[in-house]
Amino acid sequence: MEKIRLGLIVAEFNRDITYMMEVLAREHAEILNCDIAEIIRVPGVFDIPIALKKMLERGKVDAVVTLGCVIEGETEHDEVVAQHSARKILDLSLEYGIPVTLGISGPGMGRIAAQERIDYAKRAVEAAAKLVRRLRDYEQS
Repeated sequence: MEKIRLGLIVAEFNRDITYMMEVLAREHAEILNCDIAEIIRVPGVFDIPIALKKMLERGKVDAVVTLGCVIEGETEHDEVVAQHSARKILDLSLEYGIPVTLGISGPGMGRIAAQERIDYAKRAVEAAAKLVRRLRDYEQS
């Protein structure tokens, strides 16, 4: 079976959490016979869509996993960041016809909840691999 080429886009904001997400994503990709073909680190979750667009334009990946953590603050900023980023990520996936999974935790959570959700990275990698394989099977049927 041909290896799946994954791209990773990792937000650096809350790096203590996103670093662990990145490590877990890399480990799980290897278990699932996927190569991390490209990686872009961006300042924050809100910055993911522009990096995603550049990665998708290059066409060197079969799917992209986005990783980040949006922790609640004193305003509704976390909701704005998470909602708009997720929407644009979905739009780009549909525009390019390439699976992009959402390994972004939040909004509305504190630091402890964010640490408990580090495994979202693993889930996002697994979803990307499954979707690529299922779309390939569909296209060959």
